[in-house]
Amino acid sequence: MVGLTATAAMAAPTPSNQAFPGSVPGWATAANDLGTAADTSVEGEVFLSLRNVDAAIATATAVSTPGSGSYKQPLSPQQWIQRFSPTQADVDAVVAHLKAKGMTITDVPASRQFVVFRGPAGRMGSAFGTELHLYSHGGASLLAPAAPPSLPAALAAKVQGISIDQSRLLTRPDLVKQDEPSANRFAAAAPVLATPCSNYWDQNTVTVPPAYAGNTRYGTYICGYKPAQLQSAYGVADYAKAGIDGRGQTVAIIDAYASPTIVEDVNTFSSAAGLPVLDGSTYEQIVPAPSEFTDQAICQEPSGWQTEQTLDVEAVHGLAPGAKVLYVGGTNCNAGLDVAMATILDGGLANIVSNSYGNVGEDVSADVLAGEVNEHIQAAAEGIGLYFSSGDNGDERAKLGYTSPDFPASSPWVTAVGGTSLAVGQNGNYLFEAGWGSSLQGIVKDSAGNLSYAGPLPGTFRFGAGGGRSAVFDQPAYQRGAVPDALANGHRVSPDVAAVADPYTGYQTGFRPIIDDTTLATGPYENVTVGGTSLASPVTAAQMAIAQQLTHSTVGFANPTVYLLARYASFLFRDVQPQTPRQALAFTRPSTGLSYLISTDTDTSLTTAAGYDDVTGVGSVSLNLATLLARQGG
Repeated sequence: MVGLTATAAMAAPTPSNQAFPGSVPGWATAANDLGTAADTSVEGEVFLSLRNVDAAIATATAVSTPGSGSYKQPLSPQQWIQRFSPTQADVDAVVAHLKAKGMTITDVPASRQFVVFRGPAGRMGSAFGTELHLYSHGGASLLAPAAPPSLPAALAAKVQGISIDQSRLLTRPDLVKQDEPSANRFAAAAPVLATPCSNYWDQNTVTVPPAYAGNTRYGTYICGYKPAQLQSAYGVADYAKAGIDGRGQTVAIIDAYASPTIVEDVNTFSSAAGLPVLDGSTYEQIVPAPSEFTDQAICQEPSGWQTEQTLDVEAVHGLAPGAKVLYVGGTNCNAGLDVAMATILDGGLANIVSNSYGNVGEDVSADVLAGEVNEHIQAAAEGIGLYFSSGDNGDERAKLGYTSPDFPASSPWVTAVGGTSLAVGQNGNYLFEAGWGSSLQGIVKDSAGNLSYAGPLPGTFRFGAGGGRSAVFDQPAYQRGAVPDALANGHRVSPDVAAVADPYTGYQTGFRPIIDDTTLATGPYENVTVGGTSLASPVTAAQMAIAQQLTHSTVGFANPTVYLLARYASFLFRDVQPQTPRQALAFTRPSTGLSYLISTDTDTSLTTAAGYDDVTGVGSVSLNLATLLARQGG
């Protein structure tokens, strides 16, 4: 499934050792080499081989594919472990070898699919017959093996891959805000254009220079949609009144670290929104103690993930207030996220899992990709739907120099959720959705008071949904005939579905922000409007929970059914197509006082189109669609 070639020079292992070239990330090149690393603590992970991997894939496929005799007949976690997990003897051998080399074992999941360990950089390199060097990558200095690591041949036969590089420490939440920090400490004394935010689409309009089709009147950006507005727009409000609000369902959420005030924050948010507060039946968390947090600085600190956790929980609770939310926090943004996933899968703790984070493209080692995909296959075999945000940086060319979808969303075993700009009317009515791609062009005023644009429209791309053709994964059978050949060219294309993500049509959350990452002290409660495919993923997961309650069935891994319906019942989807003329919003940045016209549906090389596209997949999810997904074969 995974075919990446290591670019670092391959060291010649001893005759009794076997090298793992797939453990060297593509960016670990001589041109990026900064030399040997200081002897700092490094996290590593050994991925063990599944037993009978072909049968494991066949089982996951059959459980998820309509028409199969095993459709919606998932394995229990115990059955998965008994049939496909590495043996206890194999994992014991790996653990014993790592301990003998001076490594500290930090986690082995019940499924025994990987071993997480830590050790000093110098000792770790020596343990695997290589050296760890620092490399310049993604604006950071990251450790990676200078040559493929190796293991004794007898042990290597039990192992699928090794991870001793730090590429996943760049994993970030897929979350964005309307404004951004500015070096200018003072806002402009007289903004060019007053743009009071709108509570619904076109509540407030302003006059701007002629734009699309000569239009000079545009609405202002959204202050932040409230739960009732999203419930109404996505068709779940009437069901909620009848008690169909996700109760009896559990939606799991995975992020790094843990907010110290999450329950208090969500309950303050809920009281203001007229939602029930969280209690023991609607919220549970499995989180590390703060003393167990690792790699905080490079992972963007607990404060950098707090907004993400808050958004995820408040989005699920806002749309499906009866559902139980299970938050599982990782010790970091590296193997900690794998451990969090294994906790859910190995315990059968939920059948819907929302994941609002991703790597920069697929720019991690082949061994990491394959190891994580094993967890995705396990989830599908157990009838668990994994929803991953597709990313917020469009095609990633600006960061990588080439186009790439983000992983894990590009995995063929997860449902990748792209993004839209959502227009909700005065009465909570759904007006339309455009593809999420926000480009900004400045509005300036001359000495005579005349307004003009600082350059041609649409201006500079700021952010938009991730997606596109994978360079790693072949086209899954479920996408054949549904994804245009010009997009796929024989490969997996993401996203699969979409929901609201544009921060300028975003969601208003509330929390007490961490003001000290050492003590985890927090400041006063504040409301913040946020977006990103980090919003789209939990919005989609919440709809699935409601659909499962309504149908007394489960969706599981949704993609085979999604694409079957897309081929034969496309009318079930809200097909997100280009708006004519293009939609736009006026926005004045509070941090600078500068004014802009924000053009929608301008997502780098990714474009919306009739039918499937690489911004919104087959389209925006509605409750009607989610209900059919749950009902199929149930």
